[in-house]
Amino acid sequence: MNQYETVIVLTPLLSEDAAKEALAKFKSILTDGGAEIIAEDNWGLRKLAYPIDKKVNGYFHLTEYKTGGELISKLELELKRDERVLRFLTVKLDRHAVAYNEKKRSGAFNKKPKKEEATA
Repeated sequence: MNQYETVIVLTPLLSEDAAKEALAKFKSILTDGGAEIIAEDNWGLRKLAYPIDKKVNGYFHLTEYKTGGELISKLELELKRDERVLRFLTVKLDRHAVAYNEKKRSGAFNKKPKKEEATA
C-alpha cells in the first residue's frame, strides 16, 4: 500500500454544511474502497493564486491516506464529475515526504529551541 495526499479546492459559493457534505462524500469513497485515512486538514476559505471560473476564493481541504493505486482513479473520476470541485491534486508520497508529514503532525517543527542560560 502506498501513501497519498489529495488537496481538494471547493467552490466558495457553498455553505459550510454543504462543503462538509461534499468532503464526507469523498472520504466515504476512500474508506469504502479500503483506504486508511491518516490525517485530514481543513485549510478553510483561502484566496486562489489566479481566478478559476471567475472565483477568487476556494475551500481547501487536504487528506492523507494509504491505499492501493486502483482506488485513486475512482476517486479522481468522482472529483472530476462533481461540479462543487474547482480543482484537485493527488500526490503519491515517497518515504521522505511521509517522514516529513509525520514530523509536522507531531509538532516537531513548532518547538522553539531552549535558550541556554549564560553562566558567569
